[in-house]
Amino acid sequence: MELRDKVVIITGGGTGVGRETALKLADTGAKVVINYSRSEKEAIDVVEKISQQGGTAFIYKADVAKENDVINMVSKTVTTFGKIDGLVNNASITAQIAMDDLDAVTEDVWDSLFSVNVKGMFHCVKAVVPYMKKQQAGVIVNIGSVAGMTGLGSSIPYAATKSAIHTMTKSLALALAPYVRVNCISPGAVDTRWWSDNKQKMYQLAGNLPLKRISTPNDIAEAILFQLTQESVTGQVFTIDNGQTL
Repeated sequence: MELRDKVVIITGGGTGVGRETALKLADTGAKVVINYSRSEKEAIDVVEKISQQGGTAFIYKADVAKENDVINMVSKTVTTFGKIDGLVNNASITAQIAMDDLDAVTEDVWDSLFSVNVKGMFHCVKAVVPYMKKQQAGVIVNIGSVAGMTGLGSSIPYAATKSAIHTMTKSLALALAPYVRVNCISPGAVDTRWWSDNKQKMYQLAGNLPLKRISTPNDIAEAILFQLTQESVTGQVFTIDNGQTL
């Protein structure tokens, strides 16, 4: 898919990987909708940067766990730009709970993580697909995690949500072919704000990886753009982890 003049929604687009992806998409000439739930200041900053560079974007506050919020966001996108060509399901939440601390994994923790990471992602897919099917073209990129492959991560429920995303990607790719492609990026550790309080641990992890580095948001954004543009790729989970899963 040629990205110039295409319309792409990025959930969680104000920070980290979402921010970098939004800026890269705008550089290609795409029109970008930057969704946020809490990071309004950061989302506004991304739109300002895109506008300064001559690009086109707007922000939209929506909690992806709420179906009506998502429906309204997609409706606003179509009203503004007339179509939807791409969706990057980047919005995600986590929980810092030791893997052996089962008592800390409450029902509320399970519900909150699955509501955003899995149900929220499906809300977004369900809302954009009718428009993509109508134009017989569209691409969806979901963001998973190596936690969904190894079972290790910030918590057991977080890893479970990411595994669900990997499986859902494959199911959706089959269900929506041939006109809508669905893929997934599965990052390892990425140098984002989540490491801001523990840089020493991040550097230690980098030293233990085969490639001796931690991924940057740019690394993940480049992979997202690849999946958006490659017409022959669907149902794939691409691991971007500097050899972490090895």
